Amino acid sequence: MANIIHAAQNADDNVGSLKISLTSSLGQIPITGASVTISITGAPDSVVETLTTDESGQTAVVNLPAPALEYSLEPSDVRPYSEYDISVTAPGYEPVVVSGSEILPDVVSLQPIAMIPEQVPGQEEDIFIPDHTLYGEYPPKIPEAEIKPMDETGEIVLSRVVIPEYIVVHDGVPSDSSAANYYVRYTDYIKNVASSEIYATWPESTIYANILAIMSFTLNRVYTEWYRNQGYNFTITSSTAYDQKWIYGRNVYENISYLVDTIFANFLSRPGVRQPILTSYCDGKRVSCRGLSQWGSKYLGDEGYTAIEIIHYYYGNDMYINTAPAISGIPSSWPGYDLTIGSSGQKVAQMQEQINRIHQNYPAVPYIAADGIYGQNTANAVRIFQRIFGLPQTGIVDYPTWYEISRIYVGVSRIAEPE
Repeated sequence: MANIIHAAQNADDNVGSLKISLTSSLGQIPITGASVTISITGAPDSVVETLTTDESGQTAVVNLPAPALEYSLEPSDVRPYSEYDISVTAPGYEPVVVSGSEILPDVVSLQPIAMIPEQVPGQEEDIFIPDHTLYGEYPPKIPEAEIKPMDETGEIVLSRVVIPEYIVVHDGVPSDSSAANYYVRYTDYIKNVASSEIYATWPESTIYANILAIMSFTLNRVYTEWYRNQGYNFTITSSTAYDQKWIYGRNVYENISYLVDTIFANFLSRPGVRQPILTSYCDGKRVSCRGLSQWGSKYLGDEGYTAIEIIHYYYGNDMYINTAPAISGIPSSWPGYDLTIGSSGQKVAQMQEQINRIHQNYPAVPYIAADGIYGQNTANAVRIFQRIFGLPQTGIVDYPTWYEISRIYVGVSRIAEPE
């Protein structure tokens, strides 16, 4: 692999975009005025951009050379993404380097970085992003039954499917007691896995189908308490042999992020089965399995298959999309309709109050009157919130915007993340 010609430096017409967001490792506190340097991985002196974060802790979106699109649309020995190192310094924080942030052509990459305050003991190492699973070498999934036997005594922790606020990811194989455990917000986990397992350049229906499989697999682990029932203190692992690939600190892609925000409460079910289905999947080229083929799903998307048609192709026609009735860590559930100019009532007032609390941490989001009336000022504040957090800038509080406001509100309201 080391001798492969990487097209990123040679293809002026092929570019991907990168946006970097900095927050404190102690919580949802944006880091303003940080110095950010982007260089080509493996060539630290080849600085291509120098940026400064704004009052929301974010850089401008920058375009960077990337390989030709065709390399991510067919299995190839040529790496289909370019890799960049991101060096960050900010007063009061430990410097950090993210090595190997992956830039695909024609899509926006979002690189979150949590910076550690100087006074916090036990500093973490810099972040290294390994090869994507479709390009690098990873162990194949150990086959498992898609429906897990449950304790017939009724001693089940969960009586219904609940979307957790956080899951605990063990960054290694289950038996490796030296591997770190990370508390990861559920939606962030799904975005990370999807960005690690498939390419964001694929058809939307393919990405949608793969996200459904990833979420259903994850929720089966949550619902069955699979690892905790074996005496472990985590929800899932980052090992491709046992679970699915999660990479600490990796970049995600804007289109994947938005799709996850839109469908994050969904999972896959079969009639008469309460638990989410443990949906097996594999790349379909180097590794074959009885579940979804990632490359095969890409070709079906090319042919115009919808997400549910792709799911039926691989898992059978009795598999259907279900929705969890409960979402943890959210102050109030989605009202069931878009909030827009002319809307009014308690849900509008609650959303306005949350926007105003977010304003304290993200002053670019303007303060508004929490009067329960959705006027132009509220729409403008929502539009700015959407710009900062990577949502379509409509000024309308739709399903993904409602829950993103809720999640950020919870984040800024907390003193710190869970230990």
